Amino acid sequence: MEIAPTLDWVSVASAPLSAVELTTWATRANCGAVVTFAGTVRDNSHDLENIEALEYETDVQLAEGRIVDIIAEARIRWPMLGAVAIHHRMGRVELSESAVVIVVSAPHLGAAFDAAQFCIDAVKSCVPMWKRELWRGGSTWSEEGKTIMRVQEMPHWNPVLKPEAREPVD
Repeated sequence: MEIAPTLDWVSVASAPLSAVELTTWATRANCGAVVTFAGTVRDNSHDLENIEALEYETDVQLAEGRIVDIIAEARIRWPMLGAVAIHHRMGRVELSESAVVIVVSAPHLGAAFDAAQFCIDAVKSCVPMWKRELWRGGSTWSEEGKTIMRVQEMPHWNPVLKPEAREPVD
């Protein structure tokens, strides 16, 4: 992995992801909080069990551009953010491997947690990424698809509330 020389590090590639490497990179002397989220492949989905792997497809340039937009919006919403890394795998990803890793550092934990939550929600809603679920003897494209939003359309929420109680506010 080539390390980013800036405070933002974006990658969409087929290489395995390292949450440890990204967390180490995002750790800064002026930031007392580093939040790392790793979305890993599990053996089930809404309708299927015995999933053996996932396969992701996207246009890398388009996906990375959308991720850059996500980080820019996170920096508008939480101006105190330190480093932000968002990496997503392409191609086949095996069970328990990370498909996405997001790391956010900030001076205080509230901003780091909220920005990390925003980033994963925005990746799922704003980055055109197609997922195929693979199992022994078959595969299917995920039907979890939804309309791809613009990053600026992502709702604002009250970070004081528990996630299940959060309602969008404009």
